[in-house]
Amino acid sequence: MDGSKELAYTDLEWAIGINRISLKIIGLWPDAKLNHRQKLLADLRVLIVFILITCVLIIPGILALLRVWGDMMAMTDNIQINLPVIVNVMKVLLIRFHKKDLEPVINMIVEDWLRTKTARERDIMIEQTRTARMIVLFGCIMIVISGTISVVPPILGYSTAYLTNLTDSGRPLLLPTYYLRDILETPYYEIVFVAQSAAISLGALSYSGIDTFLSLLVFHIGAQLEIIKGQLLNLDDFKDFSIGLAFSVKHHLRLLRCVDVIDNTFNLMLLALLMYFAVLFCLQGFVIVTMIDGDNNLSFLRMTWLLTILITAFAHMCLYCAVGEFLIAKGEEIFYAVYNYTWYLRTPNEAKNLMMLMTRAGKPLYITAGKIFPLTMSLFCSLIKTSVGYLSVLLAIR
Repeated sequence: MDGSKELAYTDLEWAIGINRISLKIIGLWPDAKLNHRQKLLADLRVLIVFILITCVLIIPGILALLRVWGDMMAMTDNIQINLPVIVNVMKVLLIRFHKKDLEPVINMIVEDWLRTKTARERDIMIEQTRTARMIVLFGCIMIVISGTISVVPPILGYSTAYLTNLTDSGRPLLLPTYYLRDILETPYYEIVFVAQSAAISLGALSYSGIDTFLSLLVFHIGAQLEIIKGQLLNLDDFKDFSIGLAFSVKHHLRLLRCVDVIDNTFNLMLLALLMYFAVLFCLQGFVIVTMIDGDNNLSFLRMTWLLTILITAFAHMCLYCAVGEFLIAKGEEIFYAVYNYTWYLRTPNEAKNLMMLMTRAGKPLYITAGKIFPLTMSLFCSLIKTSVGYLSVLLAIR
């Protein structure tokens, strides 16, 4: 293998390595090269994650909610913990059912990194991927913090949950759950404790891994759009104008198809996350304000746990809207690149071809929540504003 190929493979591993490992662990990494046996093993890992989270966290969490029904603080505490778990399972299932659709997008990313590139193109891809990697590392840090706060205090005998006579069993578990048999005896308690630890770890890995996977896809497309912009601004460098323009158009159409695949894959998930974040923000705000007002004992451990959940949800929702805004901005740059080109010095046919590209690039390029709401920072601000309004209603009811 020559030096350029070796460097290309090194860059590829640097770009997608963390995302690939995290999603491979839970069987969600789209890979068209897997044989039948490997695909079955990947599906088996997804099934294990689904069964573990459902049977250990979701069902016992719903049973615990039914037991505390009528106690607003206990209900709020239960919902704001179990709602992310339920949404996470939905995310896992959606990505699993769209793995086949995502395989061409992954193949495109691999081809873009391995093809021959100019130094400028490589620098653009490195710059955008570095941003995506920072998001991945932030997600990993939040996983470690959340996992530490979830697991370590119960080991030491402390609980991060809101406790009542119905929920305080004397031996704290990681999350507010209720099982149909007595689990306080050894070894049932230890088995449930380990099972909850495993379910939370896999849930956190899948929750953050899927979100950072979306950022990887979008930032790679953004880098390719920036490369196309440079090509359009320097069409005169091509010996044949028509060949240079055709190359850019084909590249642009390939990216548009990838954006359609991403939107079709993630739009339902993003719609659910949009509603989930609004509900969670209200519930978390209600719990925190109530605790600060002094209606309940305020412990540093519980406050840290609640703030960790809130910050994680806030950061992930901001990430969705930020990558959506980023994609729109990069799509608009293609339009202005064609607009700023000296098309008026070209022949009528060449100018017409440029006008057709400019017309297509003028359409906003975005990912949506449920094919309804384009993800932008404006949407994020509106969501925060609406959530604060609902929070004020909850506080008034209290």
